[in-house]
Amino acid sequence: MERWAFSSGLLTRGHPARGTTPMAVILVFIDGIGIGPPDPEANPFARARAQWLRAVRGWTPPADGEAPMLVPVDACLGVPGLPQSATGQTALLTGLNAPGAVGRHVNGFCTTALARLLDGHTLFSRVQARGGRATFANAYTPSFFEGKRRFLSVTTVATRGAGLRFRTLEDLRRGEAVFQDYTNRLLREQGYEVPVISPEEAGRRLARLAAQHAFTLYEYFQTDKAGHAQDMDWAVGLIEGLDRLMRSLLSQVDLDRTLVCVASDHGNLEDLRTKTHTTNPVPVLLWGRGRETVASRLRDLTDIAPALLEWT
Repeated sequence: MERWAFSSGLLTRGHPARGTTPMAVILVFIDGIGIGPPDPEANPFARARAQWLRAVRGWTPPADGEAPMLVPVDACLGVPGLPQSATGQTALLTGLNAPGAVGRHVNGFCTTALARLLDGHTLFSRVQARGGRATFANAYTPSFFEGKRRFLSVTTVATRGAGLRFRTLEDLRRGEAVFQDYTNRLLREQGYEVPVISPEEAGRRLARLAAQHAFTLYEYFQTDKAGHAQDMDWAVGLIEGLDRLMRSLLSQVDLDRTLVCVASDHGNLEDLRTKTHTTNPVPVLLWGRGRETVASRLRDLTDIAPALLEWT
């Protein structure tokens, strides 16, 4: 069987949540963060005042019982060239080797070939097929619903393919969604009347959504933009803000019944000496019930979806 196909064994193992306490998984997808050398001249993770997101080699988590498990995973998937967003995200959400299937790393937006891989294979679809509730936490602007976006992201195609409802700015105003810029400042700059919120409030919102669903996904991609811009101050600020969001999220969820996962699709932000993506491994950070089991199964991006599926 090709590496990009689902392993039937991974999908049919014993389910730890069935017959016991219901489990929830929240995946915080942060675009474009790899694990690089702890060089403060190149790597903003080595500069940032962050408790959880200093995803650099040689970093030792605090020994306080709340430290995450940090697993480096391969994002290249045996395909030459630099890993890219569209194929990396497809692999992450499905467990399929997307660049292997299409013969190259695909950047930017979802293609027809990737849409075929997503169809029925995403964590959204798989969780729902098992009777669980799934949701995409991100809010969309009116322009999306008006059909003004010519190209769609992998996460958008995955959400649509699973038949999930897209969250709106009204959801955002009610505290039932989080924008891709979780502070909402970008929305305010575009003229939308929405409240500016703190990273802590964004974390609380994600925790509430996770409590209502078997699987929750939140996507953040400003990190990839800062990496391409090679902007150290911007990058450090983003890391520190995300760390505050994660501290808030972790303080609100019940880690006895929730698995919290941070993952990425390719390297970028960890090496600001280059404008391009990197071939560095990407971090998977795990908190909560089942983290040891999940961590033991991770080698590359295709291992994430089947490992998380067992805990929904």
